Amino acid sequence: MINHITGQLVTVGEESVVVERGGVGFIAAVPRYALGELAACRGREVTVHTMLFIEGGQSGGHLSPVLVGFLHAEDKIFFKRFTSVKGIGWRKALKALAEPVGRIAAWIEQADVAALKRLPGIGARAAELIVAELKGKMEDIAIAAGGSRVVDTGRFTADQRDALEIMVALGDGRTDAERWLERAAQLHSDTDGADDWIRAAYRIKTGVEG
Repeated sequence: MINHITGQLVTVGEESVVVERGGVGFIAAVPRYALGELAACRGREVTVHTMLFIEGGQSGGHLSPVLVGFLHAEDKIFFKRFTSVKGIGWRKALKALAEPVGRIAAWIEQADVAALKRLPGIGARAAELIVAELKGKMEDIAIAAGGSRVVDTGRFTADQRDALEIMVALGDGRTDAERWLERAAQLHSDTDGADDWIRAAYRIKTGVEG
């Protein structure tokens, strides 16, 4: 079992990435919500947390291993739980994850079937089943990604902290917003003002620069 891969992120496609280590390129399928952050990491060394699935027929057919990867360990934990729901295989789960996992975890904890059924490939029946099986099991992920943590003020300037709170108020997960701001600070340390920090962070989010 491959638990994680650390190497250079050389390719970011619409559905997968390639991480090169020791001259070997590992292909990992990735969820859509992560593409912006992954694009911002292109060319850098990253650690991709992986899960291995076997695709193909179980009665003598061709079996192919498939790696699914995540930049953050908590996203992998979410995916393990999400795919434990009956009828939610890894392909369906990847298609559904068009929103950050913290947001989806919060919807599950809130039993927000209306929000869940808007996810690609998730209808009303699947949304109800997800809530029935996972409510009460996603609180840790919803809290970690949704903004209930105390901010380490030593990491950010006053303008960056203001930008962070605005981004969270706009619906971004705090953990994601912190990562984008940290990367923006690496690239543009002379940025001033909360509005400019938000613009810089969103360029990281969308993969415009990285």
